[in-house]
Amino acid sequence: MSSPPVAPPGWSRWLVPPAALSVHLSIGQAYAWSVFKPPLESALGLDGTRSALPFQLAIVMLGLSAAFGGTLVERNGPRWAMTVALVCFSSGFLISALGAQTKQYWLIVLGYGFVGGIGLGIGYISPVSTLIKWFPDRPGTATGIAIMGFGGGALIASPWSAQMLDSFGTGHSGIALAFLVHGLSYAVFMTLGVLLVRVPRTDRPVEGAPAAAGSVQVSARSAVRTPQFWCLWVVLCMNVTAGIGILEKAAPMITDFFADSSTPVSASAAAGFVALLSAANMAGRIGWSSTSDLIGRKNIYRVYLGVGALMYLLIALFGDSSKPLFVLCALVVLSFYGGGFATVPAYLKDLFGAYQVGAIHGRLLTAWSTAGVLGPLIVNWIADRQEAAGKHGSSLYGLSFGIMIGLLVIGFVANELVRPVDARHHIPAQREAADAQRQQPA
Repeated sequence: MSSPPVAPPGWSRWLVPPAALSVHLSIGQAYAWSVFKPPLESALGLDGTRSALPFQLAIVMLGLSAAFGGTLVERNGPRWAMTVALVCFSSGFLISALGAQTKQYWLIVLGYGFVGGIGLGIGYISPVSTLIKWFPDRPGTATGIAIMGFGGGALIASPWSAQMLDSFGTGHSGIALAFLVHGLSYAVFMTLGVLLVRVPRTDRPVEGAPAAAGSVQVSARSAVRTPQFWCLWVVLCMNVTAGIGILEKAAPMITDFFADSSTPVSASAAAGFVALLSAANMAGRIGWSSTSDLIGRKNIYRVYLGVGALMYLLIALFGDSSKPLFVLCALVVLSFYGGGFATVPAYLKDLFGAYQVGAIHGRLLTAWSTAGVLGPLIVNWIADRQEAAGKHGSSLYGLSFGIMIGLLVIGFVANELVRPVDARHHIPAQREAADAQRQQPA
């Protein structure tokens, strides 16, 4: 664990994405927390706000641990980071199991929210730098494969968790047993990634690697002082805010839009809509990030933000008159939401180089934490105010959708302002080589 494992001669770089995927599929369980909310509320006498607290704290800790732990991830390598993620994420479930069994809700908040949230953040950024070093020719595709797992983890965890609760029961003991099985199972699955991950040797060129001469390399400390970093922070925050604004309230939103129509949306159809959005989120992570390798990162974000604003406008103007139009536009927005997450590591590599891209990515993820609060707040607060004013149906969302369009335009402008990083922020090539050499065993 004191140094990252170096790939032996003949090692296939295509073994690294599955290692990353094993971690991201596991921590992607976070999107399936809602499965545990009703049983916890019933078994422990909680309200909806309190039952959401473990998930909210986990997302906050994701952003904070990614931001503050990014440099450690770069320094100690992917195996160290994946091991820390494994220990924290699995321990979080085990602590939560103890809390459910003893009916001590604060242990569930501590375990899943605080300890498990640290595992989320470190696990999320653990493979990014390594993947980019292995795939300098296709960084968008490589990071998209891994980050796709985070979006798709809930597609596995949701039915699996529901089946366990059906089998074990929805009382506090059944919930505790489900948490225990999660913790042990994810520990085994994430161990595959820990054992499989490797870093490329510095003395052998990686397939597809460009010539080193003239390449831009910027440290994480310098990157946060550049306007390019903060432009990308705004870009990511606006794109995530727009996507999560639909994702967080998807089921009641589609129900409200067609409540006054001749064919209202049933509860089962609304649930199916949520599943479609999850699929679009996952598909966008690999599809759009791979496309960015062909058309460029700046151009793909023009699509995310510009076309995303158009989709919101179409929903606001015509969404309540056509279910296919509403669903199609929402699916496109959610595919952009997922694609934005998967593409941003490659965008960072283009601007700042691969030297400390994992640490820079960790700091940028504070935009996610901000958007995770901002998006639901805009949609829910305005909908509540509109309902109190006597409005209903699609009228509950007109103003919030207008705000989302404005935020996407702001993100579009910020993307247009991105320029190459000034040479004064570049690190000397000798320092990069020395740091890389220190990270590898003799």
